[in-house]
Amino acid sequence: MFDRPFWTSRIEQAWERRSLVWLVGVRRSGKTVLSRALDDVEYLDCELPSVRRLLADPESFLRSVRGKRVVLDEVHRLPDPSELLKIAADHFPTARVLATGSSTLQATAKFRDSLSGRKEEVWLTPMIELDRRSSGGDLPARLERGGLPAFFLRGGSEQEMQEWLDAYWARDVQELFRLERRSSFVRFVELILARSGGIFEATAFAGPSEVSRQTIANYLSALEITKVAHVVRPFSTRRATEIVHAPKVYAFDTGFVKTFRGWGEMRDEDLGVLWEHYVLNELHARGGVIDIRHWRSTKHQEVDFVIVRRGRPPLAVECKWRADGREDLTGLKAFRRAYPKGESLVVTSDVERSFQRELLPGVSVRYVSLEEMLRAVQS
Repeated sequence: MFDRPFWTSRIEQAWERRSLVWLVGVRRSGKTVLSRALDDVEYLDCELPSVRRLLADPESFLRSVRGKRVVLDEVHRLPDPSELLKIAADHFPTARVLATGSSTLQATAKFRDSLSGRKEEVWLTPMIELDRRSSGGDLPARLERGGLPAFFLRGGSEQEMQEWLDAYWARDVQELFRLERRSSFVRFVELILARSGGIFEATAFAGPSEVSRQTIANYLSALEITKVAHVVRPFSTRRATEIVHAPKVYAFDTGFVKTFRGWGEMRDEDLGVLWEHYVLNELHARGGVIDIRHWRSTKHQEVDFVIVRRGRPPLAVECKWRADGREDLTGLKAFRRAYPKGESLVVTSDVERSFQRELLPGVSVRYVSLEEMLRAVQS
């Protein structure tokens, strides 16, 4: 395994603000390894019956860990996890508690209290660029194998990914949401992986999944809550020339996208698709609290991501694998004709030092690295 100092630092900072930290991330994203890597913590796996017995009396347990740092891994395995966490936050503030789970806490059926105002949430995404560098792996390998650490380090086969889906259904979806019709749900997830990054139309998924449009909406909600899919809604000022309702849906991991699209040896255009997913992953992990949209005209001109900032012009981000001078920036040009104010960025894998080109008369576009894009987003 490799060090993930960005994430350990984020947890430490969260603990400085709140005594209770909720660490959320998809199955096998590295929550357990990261939790164990923290300094001076007592680790408890809530899947073990002995641990559940220990936590059956929350007050006695919390008295025993006053002034200590404790990890409650897979806390949703407890009969009433929110009771324990609420008592910890309200009555034992000197105990630093890190609880982990596979979904946003307040949106799952097992939690009777959202713990609003009592916790800090840290979302552990698949591996970010800082993790990749720490591991010593190269970027194409990260895109092809994905960002689940075990799969990245040794490669995950199609069978292992199917096993991951089986475990996701049985241990996350069933326990947290109690959805029915496993075959329909798994088929929907496979379609999301195969069509990731495209415009989402519920009817296009309802037929192959053999469920209603409303059921598809429920399925998508479960994927959002568990961070397995990310919905990017359209940016629009209600112009007649803009798509205003259809979102784009991205799957959580580049390795799963590659596998379920059936790609073998990677071409530049394939890497370009995965690079767009990777950029979105960076924005989620390191962009801060931002509003990420996409833009599409009725003429099918598109901009990958539009960062909406209140009181400021929109920041447009196009993702291109290489800066070779042949990039298609038709969508970015159309966007800037409609919205001439604001910065336009092309983020590529091979730009080490930013440079500018003319996009339209009097309007420039800046070619940047991931790090420079993040600085622009955060400024």
